[in-house]
Amino acid sequence: MGNIFYNMGRKLRPHVRKARWLWQSLTGDEGDVIRAEQQVGHDLAVEIRRQLKPDQDERAGRLLDEVGSRLAGCVANKLRSFSFEAVQGGEPNAFALPGGFVFVTRSLVELCEWNADEIAFILGHEMGHVIRGHAMDRIISNSAIALGAKAAPVRGAVSAWLGKVGVRFLESAYSQDTELEADRLGARLVAAAGYDEQAPAAFLARLAKLKGGRVEFNLGQYFCSHPSFKARIDAVRNLSRR
Repeated sequence: MGNIFYNMGRKLRPHVRKARWLWQSLTGDEGDVIRAEQQVGHDLAVEIRRQLKPDQDERAGRLLDEVGSRLAGCVANKLRSFSFEAVQGGEPNAFALPGGFVFVTRSLVELCEWNADEIAFILGHEMGHVIRGHAMDRIISNSAIALGAKAAPVRGAVSAWLGKVGVRFLESAYSQDTELEADRLGARLVAAAGYDEQAPAAFLARLAKLKGGRVEFNLGQYFCSHPSFKARIDAVRNLSRR
């Protein structure tokens, strides 16, 4: 997975520049901004599908589609769309691209024991990053494209940046505030879609137990770099009580 973004800059550059320009100007309406996000996410998703192997077990794909569709139906902004795909991977992992493209590794589905309520929280969390603009903002603010003015040519800057950071960019956590915000929105989507409201806290508590114990299952950098499980559990429990 380390070279997943290699040589993508040429494909992404026009759409990233357009999206950044729209975000920083007053000329585009909300629909324009969302469409620009979708263009960037689509280009990223195409390359990810080339680099990562799709999960061969159709059950995982069907489960993600079913759960994701219920969650997406509860999103207030109907301009947004989402897709959910299962991929192979040694470590449990999930990430969202701008425009609503959500990828989940088979090992994470297995870690959830195929529990739809817990998977709903994972998907809702990743959808929260898209809805709140975290996914697009991270690409813009962290890439070399941010060094230039909105109208300046960026040439191979994005390509060089993507080639350097690789998939670590997707696996790393956002700031603690944005992670907790995505947790809260994910928990709200879980409840709105009719899934178990206790599932977010239960899933996070199980992860905390696995991380603290001696287990062979590798939780990977994705979970290790998020805010403390205690902080996340407290936040979703408080939300559930309210």
